[in-house]
Amino acid sequence: MRHRKKGNSLGRNPAHREAMLRNLVSSLFIHESITTTDAKAREAQRLAERLISMGKRGDLHSRRMALRLLPRKSVVAKLFDDIALKYGERNGGYTRRIKLGPRPGDGASLSLLQLVKEGVEKTEAEKPSGKEKKS
Repeated sequence: MRHRKKGNSLGRNPAHREAMLRNLVSSLFIHESITTTDAKAREAQRLAERLISMGKRGDLHSRRMALRLLPRKSVVAKLFDDIALKYGERNGGYTRRIKLGPRPGDGASLSLLQLVKEGVEKTEAEKPSGKEKKS
């Protein structure tokens, strides 16, 4: 039974799926942009968002938990020292998924998964409208 089992199995056994997702997320943190299939991008995005939130906490326990999930210490160091600091004021939505269309060889739908470049974006209500009265 699949009760309370989240996520897609991606046609792999659990060990293979976990290793693949770890490698996808570490590549995302190194290169800040990866191209993969839609299903893999969806699952990697979930893991990446969780890891960036851990990095924002910044305590020793979070760092050790991230080391359990990511294969290289250098990737964890970049996550905690660079990436997490960049999103310090942002509450979620650290990554974006852009659909690219079908892959030429087998027709699998591709997505571009990338880290959002800017920090907190101002909403329309916070931006000056230019029609304010000067008193």
